[in-house]
Amino acid sequence: MEKITDIQLIQTDQFSLEVYKDLFNKRIRVDDLCGNIPEAIKKAETLVNSQHAEKLIIKGRKEHYLSLIEHGYHCEAMIENYFLGSNLYFFCKYYTSERRTSTQWLNEDHIVKNVVALERNSYPILPPSEYKLKKITIEDAKSLANLYGKVFQIYPTPLNDPQYIEKTIQDGTIYYCFHLNGEIVSAASAEVNSFYKNAELTDCATLPEHRKHGLMKILLEKLEADLRGNGVYCAYSIARSLSFGMNAALHQLGYYYRGRLINNCYIFDKLEDMNVWVKDLSK
Repeated sequence: MEKITDIQLIQTDQFSLEVYKDLFNKRIRVDDLCGNIPEAIKKAETLVNSQHAEKLIIKGRKEHYLSLIEHGYHCEAMIENYFLGSNLYFFCKYYTSERRTSTQWLNEDHIVKNVVALERNSYPILPPSEYKLKKITIEDAKSLANLYGKVFQIYPTPLNDPQYIEKTIQDGTIYYCFHLNGEIVSAASAEVNSFYKNAELTDCATLPEHRKHGLMKILLEKLEADLRGNGVYCAYSIARSLSFGMNAALHQLGYYYRGRLINNCYIFDKLEDMNVWVKDLSK
């Protein structure tokens, strides 16, 4: 499998920079930075040029706000309590007009408006008894990869590769699934940041013929219970802005809308805007 992402820690006597190079999605993401912020930003921008990226994302903190604004960045979304109780702000800069332009923005605004108007209901309807809930282990990697391969023709990470899934499990990612007659038909994961005590609920997929049973809401609640048990209380999810169903499920489970990332990643056959949803699991 060709290497399409690369995590790099850059340290000098002036700054420290943790960089995620995402060639597939033509973006660079700075996951953490400290020290001389203007010099750290300058270094990150040189990486954009060398990687021919179209978008630079910096996970900034409140104390970085003015410096990032001065350097031409725009805050698109935020996550409360991400950094051990301190808020995260997604600051972005674009390097092509096409990447900066969202053609679906007004439609996505309409979806968010309708979603947040829904009554919150965190009590999912139990599915038929033949659906069996299971926590994924390494032995399930091939079956899980098969599900993701069916649901997503294009996805930001290679979830159709069993070896990739095995590695994520070894690195601490938690997966739950529903299976029917030995086949995994719905799954979701929690990608845990053990250092900052937060987790992204992600990789949500259900085969179309099984979507009427509300399986995803149950999976997300199981993941949340696991996170609470491990002292992780900051949970967030980044959902396709055009997916009414996924955004509605997050809202009804008590997540709050916190912004939208423009042309953030490739899903299915195109770049998509992504909505950020956040939940404090301690409440």
